[in-house]
Amino acid sequence: MIHETSDTTRKHFLFPGTLHVDAGECVITTVLGSCVAVCLWDTIKGGGGMNHFMLPLWNGEGLATPKYGTIAMEKLLEQVLAVGCKKERLVAKVFGGANILGMSQAACPIGRRNVELALGTLDDWRIKVVASDLEGMVGRKIIMNTLTGVVLMGRGKHKE
Repeated sequence: MIHETSDTTRKHFLFPGTLHVDAGECVITTVLGSCVAVCLWDTIKGGGGMNHFMLPLWNGEGLATPKYGTIAMEKLLEQVLAVGCKKERLVAKVFGGANILGMSQAACPIGRRNVELALGTLDDWRIKVVASDLEGMVGRKIIMNTLTGVVLMGRGKHKE
């Protein structure tokens, strides 16, 4: 069964360094390069959310914002649980971490480090990753429906 969104379905564009959570139906869209987006969804109740972080670790200086993976992951789980989702029913879908500048991963490992942070945190939390599309050389557009948990993904074109 395909669930189509109506004209009244809430929509949210997720900017880098932010997150969005909804207990009901909301279509969240974001665009990723080396950033990573983690989608959490409650498999029984529905509801969930997505983060979009740019750097893996907050160094303790300045504001602790979801620009950093360590903060974005904690806040996403906290807010998903606050809207009534249960940790034991959550699944994750993880996207991004591209090396879109074409530099060697040794010289510029931001994407890979973001991916490692996301996957490591989910593993620590014992939240199963049921889908992912990670690293590579192209950006991605992600669209998540928080009610159904369906995530659509498109890839950018690789520049020669």
